[in-house]
Amino acid sequence: VASASAKYDGFAEYAKENQMEQSDVSCFIIKCGDQTKQLFSNPRGIKGVACLGRCKGEQSCATRCFAEFGSEDLDNWLSCTIEENECVKVPKNIDNSAENVGYESAMKKFDPSALIGKWYKTDGLNPNYDLFDCQYNTFEFTDDAKKELDMGIFFRVPRPEEYGGGFWENSLTEHMVIDASSPDEPNPTGRTMHTAGKMYGLKFTENWYILGESEGDNDIPPFKLVAYKGHTLQGNYEGAFVYAKE
Repeated sequence: VASASAKYDGFAEYAKENQMEQSDVSCFIIKCGDQTKQLFSNPRGIKGVACLGRCKGEQSCATRCFAEFGSEDLDNWLSCTIEENECVKVPKNIDNSAENVGYESAMKKFDPSALIGKWYKTDGLNPNYDLFDCQYNTFEFTDDAKKELDMGIFFRVPRPEEYGGGFWENSLTEHMVIDASSPDEPNPTGRTMHTAGKMYGLKFTENWYILGESEGDNDIPPFKLVAYKGHTLQGNYEGAFVYAKE
């Protein structure tokens, strides 16, 4: 049984103990009335909320829900009801310390120009983030100093046969700050890059570490070996993958 002093890394673990069952329904109307009206005026929005409710915070289940029912209206509603106003009960004692434990094997010097372009994600370790079909990222600089990047995210989620088979396509954009381009700035984790923002209505932070690479020399195909650690209100997460050009 959960206690008031128990610590959780996010609401996915919290929900397993049925601690999220007590939602403040009146809060949906009083504090998030506009977002609730906008979302629930569309049957697709209602289905999205019902789908996420069945997941109880489990990430792979939630990813499928967003693939099928995701929308800006759903993102806005989740942001308002969960993070901004806590209409849905979430844990108070969030422990995200695991995100800030780095990798000693991270490259000490990294040229971010080597990332520009399109890279396919292969050999991923985390099925919630890195094992989708036809998954790739694109990178482009957003500043003249080449210290920041926009990363395009593209992946497919399989559609069940009872819904016609095939897949749903997803595309997102994250903005990344390159720590390796500012060696004089404090960087206690030794991260190569980091990003923060909102995804599917919830805030997230994420640290990236480049552990190895090839630029295509000596008959070794170009690749980047990447590890990451992050946190959302759903919980801590981590993974690793290989970027390849084909």
